[in-house]
Amino acid sequence: MAFSGQVLDNPGSGERFIFLTTAADTSGQLLEFDLVVVPHGRVPGGHVHPGQQESFEVRQGLMRFRKGLRAVTAGPGDRVVVEPGTYHRFANAGDEPAVVRVRVTPALRMEELFETVAALGAEGRTLPSGMPRPLDLALFMREFADEVAAPVAPGLARAVMAPLAAIGERRGLAIRYRRYHRPAAAIGRPVPARPGAGRPSGTHPRPARPASSRP
Repeated sequence: MAFSGQVLDNPGSGERFIFLTTAADTSGQLLEFDLVVVPHGRVPGGHVHPGQQESFEVRQGLMRFRKGLRAVTAGPGDRVVVEPGTYHRFANAGDEPAVVRVRVTPALRMEELFETVAALGAEGRTLPSGMPRPLDLALFMREFADEVAAPVAPGLARAVMAPLAAIGERRGLAIRYRRYHRPAAAIGRPVPARPGAGRPSGTHPRPARPASSRP
């Protein structure tokens, strides 16, 4: 589970995520973090958040955003808000590291998404562009369908990626997601010693027959 103060690095994109307020802190309403982007660093690909609003407040440096059809350059004190379903991407447009305060509402599973992105980058499972390799990308998009979608024809993209995700699963690449889907352990429930133990019986014990009196 993500926690305040946690730091994630994505070496492929030149991004560092510093969590400030997590989903656990806000009952899932908000994720807030500082995004540090090195010079020429950028989000690996343009994308859409189907049901989340994302705001970017530049604290240091110069950032360039693409929001729908608009190009926006933002410096310290500028704020860019991306509404749900809006295509966007961004990059550091300056010669020094940029620091951006990012707020995502609601949080959904964005923390797990960022953890996965950082892990794929650290394991070398990304392309030079920073995007995950095709099989990893298919699994990633399937796992985080509520958080991120393709910017064009998302239904068609899902259909194209479904067989790739199946291949990736057969190759064991989906194992990283299993920890997010562990069933809750039963607490305080006694373990029966044998089948039927611990449950009330529907029958009653019969009295023992007296021993035979024959000689």
